[in-house]
This record gives sequence, C-alpha cells and structure tokens, in this order.
Amino acid sequence: MIASIPMPQQANHALPAGFQLDEYRIEHQLSLGGFSIVYLATDAKGQLVAIKEYLPNSLALRGEGETRPVISDDHLPAFRYGMKCFFEEGRALAKLSHPNVIRVLNFFRANDTVYMVMEYELGRTLQEFIQKNRSVITEDFIRNVFTKLLNGLREVHSHKLLHLDLKPSNIYMRNDYSPVLIDFGAARQTLASDTPMLKPMYTPGFASPEHYRRRELLGPWSDIYSVGASMYASLAAAAPQAADSRMEKDKLVPAMVRWDQQYSDHLLETIDWCMCLNPLYRPQSVFSLQKALTEKVVKPQAMKRTWLGNVVDHFTRKTDPK
Repeated sequence: MIASIPMPQQANHALPAGFQLDEYRIEHQLSLGGFSIVYLATDAKGQLVAIKEYLPNSLALRGEGETRPVISDDHLPAFRYGMKCFFEEGRALAKLSHPNVIRVLNFFRANDTVYMVMEYELGRTLQEFIQKNRSVITEDFIRNVFTKLLNGLREVHSHKLLHLDLKPSNIYMRNDYSPVLIDFGAARQTLASDTPMLKPMYTPGFASPEHYRRRELLGPWSDIYSVGASMYASLAAAAPQAADSRMEKDKLVPAMVRWDQQYSDHLLETIDWCMCLNPLYRPQSVFSLQKALTEKVVKPQAMKRTWLGNVVDHFTRKTDPK
C-alpha cells in the first residue's frame, strides 16, 4: 500500500520475510507506526496484498524472532479493547466497495492479535507527492484530486462512518493520480446514535476543533474541515495551524489572503469555508463541498474585498454553536 521508506528505530520487531500468516506469505515490512505494522504479502493465488497488524508500541512488545507480543497484566484490558475496535474497523470497512476507498479483503485473528488484509496499491501518499512534485500542484490538480477523493468520502459517510484522521499522509495517490482514502484508524467512530463514541485519533493541523472539544458535535463537517486543511497543506507544503491553537489565538492566514492572485478566488474561498472554526459555518455535507469544487464561479472584483472581510470574520470566530 505504501512504498518502502527508511524505517525509524522501533521497539517492536516485524514478522520476518517468508513468515506464513494464515493463507498469506509475508514478503517484507512496508511501514510502521505507534499503532500498527504494515506488510507486503502474497495470498494463496500469488497476488500482492497489504496486511496491517494491530501492535501498539505503548501496550505490547514483540522481540526479535518472536511471533506473539508480550503484554503486561496492566496493559491487557486496553490492548484487548483496542484489538476489538481494530477488528470492528475491519468489519465495517469490508462493507465498502469504492475506487477511492482502500478495499479491505479480509480480517482475522492470529498470534494473539488482529490482522487486516487490504488491496495493494502502487503509488505514494499525497504527503510524499506534494513534497517532491511542487510544480504539479496546480489548481486543476487540487480540484481533480479532491473531487475524486470526496466521492470516496461520500461512500464512507453513507455507511454512517466518519474517517476522523483525514490528512495528506492518509490519502494515497495511485500512479494515475487517482486518490484513495487509507488508514481508517478512526473509522470506528459512527454516526449512529446508539453506538458509544470512542476516543478519536487525530493529527494536529488536520483535526477539527470539535476533535478537541465538544466531541458530541463530530460529524461529516469534521471530516470536511480535514479536507480543507489537506487542500491548504497541499498549497503550503506544510500542515496549517492546529485547531486547538487557533481557538486560543488564530494566527492562520486565510487562503484568500495567503494565495491571493495565485489561485482562483473560488478555490481559495472554498478552502477557507471548510476551515471555519465554527462547524455550522462549514459545508454540512460532502455533496455541498463537491458542488463548490466543481462550480467555477468568478466573483466581481468590486465585491471581493467586502466578501473577504466577511469570511475572515467567520473564519476566526471561536464560539461554538449552542
């Protein structure tokens, strides 16, 4: 799913090449994080797949040559709870079938933990892409990539799921430039009122204000904030100011100001709209945002400064809706 990159030092050891994991043969490690390890593997038919292993460094340790993690009695309840969430995430994502959402093929228990099997995609993350291909980040590129990405996000939301960790490193770019939503570590957050809310995982700069405060307000508009922040980061080649910091002292320069005359007013207005601190001022659905991204509206120059004053006021307003 993700091309091999230099690995940081890790406490947990990956399963070795050639290891037989259920019906899959491990080829090598692809990536790692504090929560999981991802492998390239082949299935029984010889097809390449990506396998994500639940193995949080803070709760479980696996030594070299071992297959099962060592978990202390103190950490066992938290480890099992996280494993249950990971398993439920795989079950929820397996119901999704969309070209712009990573396809989950299988999920199973083994070695005292849980594994999620996904389609293997050739390409790189949008994060890697925007760092190495600045000349390609044109307005047409932004509109095309994010309009297609929103097709996938609409499918996610239609299944009563939220992503809640949407960012450039969780947007995978195939070699044909088509985007894929990956790493649904927070997808177990549901919109169903009868499902208990779990503590969300999020990334500063891309998480909405309601990730930090008033989590009962989390909804599609929260993912939309992250889409706006990802578009902003694509232009800036860096993450925007974190929302919790913005709520204390907003230093983020609106896109309409920062890239004035470099991109169309309409694109910049749309980014600022998505990144309003008050969730009621953002697009309330993916469809609304898609409509804005695909419409080409040119505001008269005389109206621009008046509108800009209004959007800056809305953009920096910090009060939550009652």
